[in-house]
Amino acid sequence: MPFHPTAFTPLDLLTPAETAAADRAAVALGRPVAWLMENAGRAVARAVRARLRPCRTLVLCGPGNNGGDGYVAARYLAAAGWPVGVAALAPAKGEAAAAAARWRGPVTAFTAAEAARAELVIDAVFGAGLARPLDPAVAEVLRAARRLVAVDVPSGLDGATGTVRGFAPQAVLTVTFFRLKPGHLLLPGRALCGETVLADIGLPAAALAAAPPRAFRNAPGLWTVPSSGAEDHKYSRGHVTVLGGAVMTGAARLAAAAARRAGAGMVTIAATGSAAVYRAGEPGLIVDERPLATLLQDSRRTAWVCGPGLGAETARSLLPALLPTGRQVVVDADALTICAGQPEHLRGASVLTPHAGEFARVFGPPGEDRPAAVRAAAARTGAVVLLKGADTLVAAPDGRVAINDNAPPWLATAGAGDVLAGIIAALLAQGMPAWEATCAAAWAHGRAAALAGPGLIAEDLAPLLPRALAEARGGG
Repeated sequence: MPFHPTAFTPLDLLTPAETAAADRAAVALGRPVAWLMENAGRAVARAVRARLRPCRTLVLCGPGNNGGDGYVAARYLAAAGWPVGVAALAPAKGEAAAAAARWRGPVTAFTAAEAARAELVIDAVFGAGLARPLDPAVAEVLRAARRLVAVDVPSGLDGATGTVRGFAPQAVLTVTFFRLKPGHLLLPGRALCGETVLADIGLPAAALAAAPPRAFRNAPGLWTVPSSGAEDHKYSRGHVTVLGGAVMTGAARLAAAAARRAGAGMVTIAATGSAAVYRAGEPGLIVDERPLATLLQDSRRTAWVCGPGLGAETARSLLPALLPTGRQVVVDADALTICAGQPEHLRGASVLTPHAGEFARVFGPPGEDRPAAVRAAAARTGAVVLLKGADTLVAAPDGRVAINDNAPPWLATAGAGDVLAGIIAALLAQGMPAWEATCAAAWAHGRAAALAGPGLIAEDLAPLLPRALAEARGGG
């Protein structure tokens, strides 16, 4: 089950290191660790009680603050009449020791047999900052749980990258605090967390000054979609030009349809061949066969899409001529493929939209830390880089990165990426900055797919974009 927004849903994401810095800052601001731990454990107990009936519960506690949260949660559940026991991996340390001393209930062995006996296991062994693979003996105990609730993250899950360190259990519920971490949204972490609850435990927002966030959950509020005014005309709403190839003509047509529905005032397909095919489309779509150099003489053509269905040879001839012009250029598909191993050839682009295979060909495999890899690609090219996937990442050259988590599984269909490129170009043409436009397009793309429902094909997306964008503006 995915994360569901509530009244307390900041878009800032903090890595484990940034969270630790915020915790230290909170203490300096008068929020003692013991008080925060009490609030965290109470939040865990509250979330469990709101979703589950009382049952035999075992709280697995590690030696650190995550374990301290577990001791507090056990105490609150026991006070509510739940049959609760605690199993400690190791003696509690620091503030967690004080929380452990206040536990007066049963203490059992930290074994797989005890975990298997429980109807519910609460995993408070390690938090999101675990820097080593999970010990096999700990993994065996967690693996024995029939139903598991995680405190902060399932133990073994890297909170910064969403990757698994050796093993991480499947949780039905994860309760975390203050701010989500990238690992709550990145796969496989998102799936392993089950339902994710973000609890306000009293950390002041001022604590963010100790570690200003550079990662964000992608949603309205992170950006603002432009609205039309009474004095707008077709050119003020932007002119998008899509370079259209001679063979896979459907790709350019999908991009153009999306750009029109996403608010561009004019959309032209610059046909490099098969112009008759393009002219057989919607009557409001302009088709132009003039050379690229001629089209570039019109300064009102502010946003361009280069790559979808273009063909490698055509892309090789057009991309180098387009990038130095200072126009807003969205580079996708074939125009990325021709730059395999040569990312410097993409300098001058505004937005790059590779899928995982294209990214690996151009920049090399992203590895486990995909946010770091996408940030590096953006810094290297000077372009916003959108790495497509079920957990799409959007990185700016200045280091900002957004994680998009609203795309349903059925968006994985041929042509969906062409639609996305068209949406980005339309928002660029309307004056949105590149990172914000790309983030907004990714969200609207996912939202339109959710509105379409299972059975989606790429052609279904464009007609639903006005509704998705209206929701982004708050009018849906």
